[in-house]
Amino acid sequence: MIVARRHAVALAVTALLAAGAACQAHEREQRLPQRPGPPAASAARGFTLVASGDVLPHSSVIERAQFDSGGTGYDFRPMFEDIKPVVSRSDLALCHMETVYGANGVYSGYPVFRSPPEIAQALAATGYDGCSTASNHSLDDGAAGAQRTLDALDGAGVRHAGTARSQAEADAVTLLHAGSAEVAHLAYTYGTNLPVPAEQPWTVDLTDEHRILADARAARKTGADVVVVSVHWGTEWQDAPDDRQLALARTLTASRTAGRPDIDLVLGTHAHVPQAYEKVNGTWVVYGMGDQIAGEMFNHQGVEDPRGNESTVARFTFVPPARPGARWEVAKAEFLPQMFDVDAGRVVNLNKAIRQGAGVAGVRDRIRDVVLSRGAAKDGLVMGE
Repeated sequence: MIVARRHAVALAVTALLAAGAACQAHEREQRLPQRPGPPAASAARGFTLVASGDVLPHSSVIERAQFDSGGTGYDFRPMFEDIKPVVSRSDLALCHMETVYGANGVYSGYPVFRSPPEIAQALAATGYDGCSTASNHSLDDGAAGAQRTLDALDGAGVRHAGTARSQAEADAVTLLHAGSAEVAHLAYTYGTNLPVPAEQPWTVDLTDEHRILADARAARKTGADVVVVSVHWGTEWQDAPDDRQLALARTLTASRTAGRPDIDLVLGTHAHVPQAYEKVNGTWVVYGMGDQIAGEMFNHQGVEDPRGNESTVARFTFVPPARPGARWEVAKAEFLPQMFDVDAGRVVNLNKAIRQGAGVAGVRDRIRDVVLSRGAAKDGLVMGE
């Protein structure tokens, strides 16, 4: 795993950004959507979906949020400010909330994460509509921690998938409206650092290809036009997807019902570093988006590794099918490189920073090379703004 402590990252970036700112198969039931559905008579409309990587607040991140609040609480909103325009202008935005929320002011970072629940308000203020919550840290504070996390997300109006407070909730589908589409969000993790409670096995959705495909088909039966699957997987600190990721991606994207793919998009988290995007069996797979928010990162060799603060935002534009019952297609696929400046405690939109004169082109270019390393450019993936 990883250890977080403070380091100096591109102080020039911080200054320039500040200057720029000044100028198992079971039938799932439908959850109530956050937004009202489109009128029945409205024309079919496409939508843009954005997704981002792990929100992993180490102790230094928590301390920064306390500082940003003036010392009277925790304010995570400034951390997201630079990427907020990208997130809020999308039709549907998904995050990955890797940690659970603590109680009574007892918060901690690595190795057992208990984060301030104020993060949920920051996610909502940034424009996130929903988050995957299945990760290896989902049980860091037991089932009670998972419940507190979902309670806080509900209170902020942020939907969630991957953990549950009851069997009924685990059996439900998270459906969100985007354009004129119903989008199902499913989420799974390879495992948890602490054991799943024997009396509450439904607390976390664990990765099983048969379960995922059955859930995807069930989501389609509830009316999902697009099925998005978030998977917490992969080998930490490895730029390239591992064999398990590649095999599962092939299986998930190959599955079809009546000639239509059961899954329309796969979003990966966990590796702490950006990984490739790839179109597999006609379906986009993001193997790993990296850490959107994390403290200073050290790899398995104990070496400070700035890749742990690099990530991408995935952006996919879906268009309605040409005929009823056909697939919603991705008309445009994009990635946006970003990093977390641990010195400033801020997410940095790298393209924006470069336009403002910051010397971070090397970071941006490294992320680009990794993202495109499996030939995604030939399938139309481009770097967005």
